[in-house]
Amino acid sequence: MIASIPVIDLALALRGDHRERVRVAREIDAACTEVGFFTIRGHGVPVEVIDRLRDRASRFFNLPLPEKLRAQPDNPSVPRGYRAIGFEALSHGNTIDTPPDLKEYYHFGRPSWPDEPYYSSEQGQRFFVPNRWPDRPSDFADAAADYYRRVETLAEQLMELTALALGLDEQFFADKIDRHITAMRINFYPEQKTAPEPGQLRAGEHTDYGLLTILNGENKPGGLQVQVRDGEWIPVETAPDTFVVNIGDLLMRWTNDRWVSNVHRVVNPPASAASLSQRISIGFFHHPNYDALIESVASPGEARYPPVLSGEYRDEKYRVTRS
Repeated sequence: MIASIPVIDLALALRGDHRERVRVAREIDAACTEVGFFTIRGHGVPVEVIDRLRDRASRFFNLPLPEKLRAQPDNPSVPRGYRAIGFEALSHGNTIDTPPDLKEYYHFGRPSWPDEPYYSSEQGQRFFVPNRWPDRPSDFADAAADYYRRVETLAEQLMELTALALGLDEQFFADKIDRHITAMRINFYPEQKTAPEPGQLRAGEHTDYGLLTILNGENKPGGLQVQVRDGEWIPVETAPDTFVVNIGDLLMRWTNDRWVSNVHRVVNPPASAASLSQRISIGFFHHPNYDALIESVASPGEARYPPVLSGEYRDEKYRVTRS
């Protein structure tokens, strides 16, 4: 039984050392086969970039609610901007009926993209949507764009190591993620001044949809937990200079269930800390190009899932989680 999430140091592997790349690939394979989660150090994203976005997010989420609501999209179906408590129940994506999650969040995507049909077509416009930003903090958008670009590079590097871990050419995923539809979220879990409803959590039990989630969180009461194979829930710890990485449904399908897209949740803080425990997590939800065909790397007769287009899969999962 796994008792904690493995910690993997990427520093030498990302410098191109072949032995280290093979070693790290084996560690990733072991972690993703067993639990689908691992923590990374030596990832190359400056702590200052992370801290800057955390600071701007904290300033925004602590503004008065009427001001935050002005950053909502005009059309509720547009996945950009601010969302207040009550908008989403992540557990619905796994057909678990619960009250809405006790979180607010800010949703955004890449800062810009080329003026090409892939991005500007009717289909492309469903995924490449202009970001929406509040008046305060004035440099929120700049901090978010800097973070996005840095973690985007890290995601590309992790997908090369993923391919190596699966016995594929290191560039196997390159043409499937070069026009990816990755979105980011800054989740804000406010103080709980009233008791949650039965079954209500900060984020209900769910799996993620795409390839990899790269998360920066905080070790505070009411944090992230992952369910291991024997059914036990274990805490996922993080630190300001680390990321927690977990695989999503599409990568599990690509590996034909060799790797597990594991159920996780964000629990409520204990009653003694509920009125004092704000928490912020920043998630980069790496998702392939919308026209990428996800089909098992196993032989056709052994495939457990039918092929599916990346964009269609995300659309359906996104739809069912909104309350």
